[in-house]
Amino acid sequence: MTTWQNASLSDEERVDALLAEMSLKEKIHQLASFWARDPEAAAPAPEPTGPEGEADSVEQGAGHEVAPMENAFAADSLSWEESIDGGLGHITRVWGTDPLELSEGAAKLKKMQAEVRECNAFGIPAIVHEECLTGFTAYRATVYPAAIAWGATWNPGLVGEMASRIGRDMHALGVHQGLSPLLDVVRDYRWGRVEETCGEDPYLVGTVGTAYVKGLQGAGVIATLKHFVGYPASRGGRNHAPVPMGPRELEDVMLPSFEMAVREGGVDSVMNSYSDIDGVPAAASRHLLTEVLRERWGFTGTTVSDYWSVRFLEKMHRIAGDGVEAAALALNAGLDVELPETTCYSGLAEAVERGLVEVADIDAAARRVLLQKARLGLLDAEWEPFVDESRDLDSPKNREVARRMAEESIVLLKNDGVLPLARRCGAVVIGPVWEEVRSFMGCYAFPNHVLARYEDGRTGLDIETLPEALGSVLDDPVFVRGTGFMEGTDEEIAEAVAAAKNSELAILTLGDIAGMFGEGTSGEGCDVASLDLPGRQGELLDAVLGTGTPVVLVLVTGRPYALGAYADRCAAVVQAFMPGVEGAGAITRVLSGEVSPSGRLPIAIPNTPGGQPGTYLQPPLGWESEGISNIDPRPLFPFGHGLSYTSVEYSSPSVSTGRMALDGTVEYSVTVTNTGGRAGAEVVQLYASDPVGEVVRPLKQLIGFAKVELAPGESARVTFEVHADRFSFTGVDMKRIVEGGRILLAAGRSSEERLPASEIELEPGRRIVGEGRVLTTPVRIERN
Repeated sequence: MTTWQNASLSDEERVDALLAEMSLKEKIHQLASFWARDPEAAAPAPEPTGPEGEADSVEQGAGHEVAPMENAFAADSLSWEESIDGGLGHITRVWGTDPLELSEGAAKLKKMQAEVRECNAFGIPAIVHEECLTGFTAYRATVYPAAIAWGATWNPGLVGEMASRIGRDMHALGVHQGLSPLLDVVRDYRWGRVEETCGEDPYLVGTVGTAYVKGLQGAGVIATLKHFVGYPASRGGRNHAPVPMGPRELEDVMLPSFEMAVREGGVDSVMNSYSDIDGVPAAASRHLLTEVLRERWGFTGTTVSDYWSVRFLEKMHRIAGDGVEAAALALNAGLDVELPETTCYSGLAEAVERGLVEVADIDAAARRVLLQKARLGLLDAEWEPFVDESRDLDSPKNREVARRMAEESIVLLKNDGVLPLARRCGAVVIGPVWEEVRSFMGCYAFPNHVLARYEDGRTGLDIETLPEALGSVLDDPVFVRGTGFMEGTDEEIAEAVAAAKNSELAILTLGDIAGMFGEGTSGEGCDVASLDLPGRQGELLDAVLGTGTPVVLVLVTGRPYALGAYADRCAAVVQAFMPGVEGAGAITRVLSGEVSPSGRLPIAIPNTPGGQPGTYLQPPLGWESEGISNIDPRPLFPFGHGLSYTSVEYSSPSVSTGRMALDGTVEYSVTVTNTGGRAGAEVVQLYASDPVGEVVRPLKQLIGFAKVELAPGESARVTFEVHADRFSFTGVDMKRIVEGGRILLAAGRSSEERLPASEIELEPGRRIVGEGRVLTTPVRIERN
């Protein structure tokens, strides 16, 4: 046994001993990766993407990609033999590339690991990574709700439970690292990847994302925060577009969710964003990847590149003259591993020769990778790859968690009393969602991400359809398509109108079909110019509303769409954010009243299709319009909004003190009482306002929340413990401060429905807040 294989030594001692024996080439190979895939695979789009049904500009069948510019960069990659000659850092997506049965995937993974070990003098295996945003992205694995639905649950504990189940499945199949969660904070709803985020507020995103990190890593799989940072604030909501953001917004809106997952969640990996922020790509930003992440926050894990983002420095951002320069820029910034395959880091030895990179920096990156391998057991002499070929990736326990996630994420936006539905005849169900179970799933769900390129329409899963589920609560419903997701005909709309006229109730099921790079209405690279409902769906909704038949609008979407032209004419509006494989049953149980809706909006629902960016976290001039502008950006349904089938009253708000020190703590308490006739859950939200600040401050900001289950007649006293750090912001001199003066605290049902504020006075002065500030607001719940 060598020194570095001696498990009785510390990981650091083992890795230092190993590095001392490795050549420069062998160290560089630990920073490399390989993705085995068929670049010639044909892929039909899920539905024609043009406004009148034409195919996208890329010829159908030739353009399906599951990563940006995948085909364009394929020519730059090394062969398998070249990649493993000296070792390998990462193996990319053995399970997530093709529909492999467990025996096939196990054989492939074991073969690849054996060859990696044979081709390096130390027998070191590779880290295996996979996507896991809506569950383990593998054939026949449970598809959980999209991340935007995690935010809609406002239930971090449940999200952590889901992540734990995902991690256990991945670990059982020999996977070491998952490329989730997204900690991006939405700034523009037009961006296609809204569905992959947890919402538009940094505290909600950070809290839910940190719970996911703890759940996944608790199951033995490394979590990876992405995309660090600024990605969702791209100009015009376009994927990869420049981010015109100043450092103060970056510090106060975009970074806190990542900081929480690093400091509170102990995350072990971070992935860079594709974005360039004020002209500096994140992949080449030493400020972000080293100064903020490591020096300020104390992050000790590995940083990995988003797919081909190192090559982007040369080809797209054009700040490097060739791949060697791109590799040097990324490594010097603090980017450890190039994913998904080696296109630039193979030139690091040349970068050393050119004087662009120091060997010490390669050593530091390799040390971080090897420390991760040591902690995973990959340096142990007895390590062998293991895959549980009997693993049920869609187990009943998985489904039970997926069901609860779906149910708790559904948001009742409006209800004039038509819901819950009484069992009835005479209902018509209209729209594209009811006939396509893939609409329940996000773009990184295996059926959409991989199986969409197969023409047989398979999902690999037993998924209840909406007609099957609704059949349990409606007698002899009629189902009419009306329109597709993007295409439709006048005749189909006319058929839907006729059916609605002859029905007592119309249930319109409208929404998104997720895809990649223009092959869907939502998903990576599926950005939109406006927030009108996709295709002819708005036209269909307007036509059916014109019949006078009561309409229950059920939206299954990955982003919010503007509903100002329709909502006041609907009897009820239900928002489901891509609820996963249990979506049909969850939607039906909410409609029928078997489940009282408890989801709340993690993003607002716009009134008009063009009032951008529209998120609630705005200063006065970003929110108010009267006497200022003819454009009103305020939403139709605000952040945090949601109804239930019971009623809850808020009463007796109080603060423990009216005056507090600049480093003090105050308790804010409020009583919530279920005054209705059935059980329900209330999401109690606490907002803070800073009426006067040395820089422009948001009108209100979420600083705490709690989801409280209440039986009929039951009351609970909810107390938030708020440290002064929670009021901190980046001051005029770019230092984080707590400033003396008034702070207003108010609990409520949403950002716009809050109790009268309780005022506290921070003592005079200005405290500079050092690193390690308080990031969370503990909550105590006492029941009567």
